[in-house]
Amino acid sequence: MAHADWWVPDWPAPPGVHALCTTRAGGHSAAPYDSLNLGTHVGDDAEAVRANRQVLQAALQARTPGARATFLSQVHGVGVADLDLHTPDGTEADACTTRVAGAVCTIMVADCLPVLLAHRSGAVVAAAHAGWRGLAGHGGRGVLESVFERFSALALDGQALAAIKSEVPGGTLAWLGPCIGPEAFEVGEDVRAAFCSVDPGAQCCFVPRPGPAGKFLCDLAGLARRRLRALGITQVYGNDSTAPWCTVTQASTFFSHRRDSVALGGSGRFAACIWRG
Repeated sequence: MAHADWWVPDWPAPPGVHALCTTRAGGHSAAPYDSLNLGTHVGDDAEAVRANRQVLQAALQARTPGARATFLSQVHGVGVADLDLHTPDGTEADACTTRVAGAVCTIMVADCLPVLLAHRSGAVVAAAHAGWRGLAGHGGRGVLESVFERFSALALDGQALAAIKSEVPGGTLAWLGPCIGPEAFEVGEDVRAAFCSVDPGAQCCFVPRPGPAGKFLCDLAGLARRRLRALGITQVYGNDSTAPWCTVTQASTFFSHRRDSVALGGSGRFAACIWRG
């Protein structure tokens, strides 16, 4: 069963669609990865990570027999993988989609933003890893645009492509998970320009910091909400950019790469998952 401290999204998911977000609780890793670190690439003991992943797999299977999480190799890009029950761990992608029951779209994070998508039909789900690089992408096409294109094709399932701009966005629900908050995420002019050059209105997500010019506090979840709205997705739940969602400040609940990697020598990864039962 899922640990009592894990988060279950509060959103009107269609019947048969399940989601959860792990926290630091319920695992086997020692500090600074204590305790449910799911990342194999962060310096943690390999046996502890295997045990932690089994904790998650067992929780998924308790809800949906045969369910299996696929752990991607995330590279801060825009690649999308279509998952089935046999997709190997380590598949390189920063987003994933599926129509296959029990194939669990899984995104690991420790400051970046996990985004979960579900179509109201319950036929297709998706998840994306939205750090600022993947979210910005190139020329306004980032990881959310990439995954929604594939998500739409699966949702249509042979219908006319023109329906992408009408039926699919209105029938899509999004849940934004915990990420680095707007009081903790300091960025430079390059990050601001990556968003504002294609969406001038994104300036509202950047607040100049007192002191040297060219430093801003950035609202990562706010930028994601703008990108989703531009796609026509208006049913957005979860992270509202307030303090409880901030991975940096909620140290007892979430891993944070920015907070812990220098101070403690390492940071674990938690995961957001979505699947069809």
